[in-house]
Amino acid sequence: MIIKGGIVYDPANGIFGEEMDICIENGRIAEDAGGEVIDARGLLVMPGGVDAHSHIAGPKLNTGRIMRPDDSRMGTEPRTRVCRPSTGYTVPNCYAIGYRYARLGYTTAFEAATPIIEARHTHEELEEIPIVDKGALTLFGSNWTVMECVRDNDLGRLAAYVAWGLRAARGYGVKIVNPGGGEAWGFGSNVKSVHDPVPHFDVTPAQIIRALAEVNERLRLPHSIHLHFNNLGRPGNYTTAIETLELLKDIKPSRMRQVVHVAHMQFSAYGGTGWKDFESKASVIADYFNQTNHATMDLGQIIFGPATTMTADAPLEYANARIGHQKWSNHDIELEESSGVVPWVYMRKMPVNAVQWAIGLELALLTRDPWKVVMTTDHPNGGPFVNYPEIISLLMSREKREEEMKTLHEVVRSRSTLPSIERELDWSEIVIMTRAAPARILGLEDKGHLGIGADADVSIYNIKPEEIDPSKDHAEVKAGMSRAKYTIKGGVVVVRDGEIVAAPQGRTYWVDAAVPESEMDRMLSALKEKFERYYSIRMSNYMVQDAYLSNPFVVRAGVQPLKEVI
Repeated sequence: MIIKGGIVYDPANGIFGEEMDICIENGRIAEDAGGEVIDARGLLVMPGGVDAHSHIAGPKLNTGRIMRPDDSRMGTEPRTRVCRPSTGYTVPNCYAIGYRYARLGYTTAFEAATPIIEARHTHEELEEIPIVDKGALTLFGSNWTVMECVRDNDLGRLAAYVAWGLRAARGYGVKIVNPGGGEAWGFGSNVKSVHDPVPHFDVTPAQIIRALAEVNERLRLPHSIHLHFNNLGRPGNYTTAIETLELLKDIKPSRMRQVVHVAHMQFSAYGGTGWKDFESKASVIADYFNQTNHATMDLGQIIFGPATTMTADAPLEYANARIGHQKWSNHDIELEESSGVVPWVYMRKMPVNAVQWAIGLELALLTRDPWKVVMTTDHPNGGPFVNYPEIISLLMSREKREEEMKTLHEVVRSRSTLPSIERELDWSEIVIMTRAAPARILGLEDKGHLGIGADADVSIYNIKPEEIDPSKDHAEVKAGMSRAKYTIKGGVVVVRDGEIVAAPQGRTYWVDAAVPESEMDRMLSALKEKFERYYSIRMSNYMVQDAYLSNPFVVRAGVQPLKEVI
């Protein structure tokens, strides 16, 4: 396949809007190729989109679907010659997730959090998501074995457990959510600072975060720790965010990447002493990121309208349900985590929601280096991912932002810096935030760029970047980005003129991390006893088996070949 004459943006390879051809051979970007010719003359061409943080599979999604029969009536699409039926808006069915990402020009999406014990269900749903490549991050922040290793200062055993846990869950990386808070919630409590002791374990969130970060580097994992801060969603929590980031400044990365990736930063950039004086502290957070280089973030931008909040931070969801007088679901996941699901609506005239909307945009616009920022909505917590084109148009146009602020509660002007921000992102910066940066942050070497040998994941939009001005033509930008003219996944055209024309099975990424056999054997002897004493499931029935992944892509990490574990 040859894509002819497109205006190509590939910042990872120093290409910033050049007219050029892209050649594809055997599912990879190549120097030369024959076969089908796609006429992209004058059109916007970029790598396929990469979503580094989204909630797309697992029991929490099904809980959301059960709780929201109203949502299933939105976004319905009938079966076609290629597609299965689609339903839902904030919690769409599995098929809709794959089709809608592809229509946006996205070819890769990562599930942001799954407990090991529920990973089989997660992979069953990932298998049903068509087209896109995917993976799942594994939760470790309130895990009993993790906290015991931290308490005993036994990083060798902790490294073995993390390696085993990733294999057991067929997981891609270490996710930490409100560390220690999930365990405290099992006793009706929470941790209120990074130095609060976790009940019955004599460890603190700071110790958990630090130990998992050190182990993450010891194992040479492709992705850094992926961190959801303590006190997320609470006024004044920006101080917790900065205090936590400071804990990790001196840790040396084992790869050319960050040491910590912060999830949905918008929800942890809050000032004020309560909701009455709630204000943005995005400028303080952005200043910190501008002055340091060990952390990256994704936005967690909110979108006005319906959302469904879901997280392993069960105390947060309990608070959401009480504040919003909403129905809610809460879950204590044995020995591992907590979770909760609460339907939500973000309203333009609600002061808090208006400021939250501004915070996400401020973070993207005030952080000078776009390689430190990933554009997300924390789908479906901040709103559905199908609204990414709306965010892109807001980031590229100050005029668009001004128009939107006129429809919001007036506090957005006094409690955020957004009205004074003149910066407008260009196409290169958008490609970095939606493709190149998330791929680099996740450690996906063949994604997010169009260099020779990269995955042939390409998006072509019916936008002529040399003819339109995104600052003024923001409606055209939003419309064009909403339905790709072509999406090419692994060298196969899956979208043509905004319609799905093929639905191949994507790959599932997971990391096989090795540790010395002696450390693995020592860890397993204690773990087997824990299963016998505390778990409701036998260890032999616990791990995700190969049959659950029909098209796996295994990334090797660690220090030596790992002994087979049954």
